Amino acid sequence: MIEVRPGGRRRIDKVLDPDFAVDLASLDLDELRSRRDEAAQEETDLSYLRRLLQARADLVRAEQSHRAGTPGSTVDDLADVLGAGVTGPAHGSGRFLTVNPSRAGEHRRHGEALAADPELSDVIHLDVDQLARALTAFEAEEHDTSEARHQVQAVMDACNAEIGRRYRDGTASIDGLLDAERAGTRHEAHPAP
Repeated sequence: MIEVRPGGRRRIDKVLDPDFAVDLASLDLDELRSRRDEAAQEETDLSYLRRLLQARADLVRAEQSHRAGTPGSTVDDLADVLGAGVTGPAHGSGRFLTVNPSRAGEHRRHGEALAADPELSDVIHLDVDQLARALTAFEAEEHDTSEARHQVQAVMDACNAEIGRRYRDGTASIDGLLDAERAGTRHEAHPAP
């Protein structure tokens, strides 16, 4: 379960701290962009964790399906199970992510910790009740991760809205951004709207 601790040291604690997105209009443009970029990185990390959890749940569902009579085995169908939906239509926020997960190892360990639990791992050897408990655990964790991701997206949206307002109102200019880029003082992970 993702527990947010306002005032904590982790990025999610910082991004979801109520003060992080309060009075964005008073921030200078560089600080506003920095906060938007921090939120974008956290969204990327949460998206990565969410997909790991979805893959674990997909494996449990595949094993349940095979036990219910679907031909083949989970091991034989592993590539199909893990690849389902990866190349298909997107069901997410529609955001184009331009950063890589920064805490892939941490999230992988979190997913592996769930999988290392004897009640959740080795789906082929779990009994029917254990499979059901494993699926419930993975789905609950994925739900919590999705909720945190939606909260982070709201922070990103608030930052982007303020940046956009400044460009519309003329208090920020593309020329200033280009000058900073030319001078090498600003590298944006996400272009301003």
